[in-house]
Amino acid sequence: MWKDFKDFLIKQNAIGLAIAVVIGVALNTVVQAIVNDVIMPIVAVAQPSGDWVNYTPPLGPFKFPIGHLASAVLNFFIVGFVAWRISKVFVKAPPKGPPTTKTCEFCRMTVDIAASRCPHCTSQLTAA
Repeated sequence: MWKDFKDFLIKQNAIGLAIAVVIGVALNTVVQAIVNDVIMPIVAVAQPSGDWVNYTPPLGPFKFPIGHLASAVLNFFIVGFVAWRISKVFVKAPPKGPPTTKTCEFCRMTVDIAASRCPHCTSQLTAA
């Protein structure tokens, strides 16, 4: 039973997922600190009164806290932008290697770079 459980953890990559969740929680703390301590004070300068967060227009007997919704949406976009920029710093695109395919000059289909004849139109290909 223990072996089956270990096989499940390894095969389903549950350990990697658990590590990703822990790192995600830690990164969330960093992103929230950047947003709350750096970006939101700048937003507060643009809107010094801060009353827009508590704006609730009365529509008859109902009250809709639109300011709270606007604040949550703004916070979501700011957090998403900061997380995206942090990921761009740490996650680099793999360098491009030499091309592995070429285009047939007759039928315009993609073929292997080493092919001497197009598998689609059977034309003789020139050397790349």
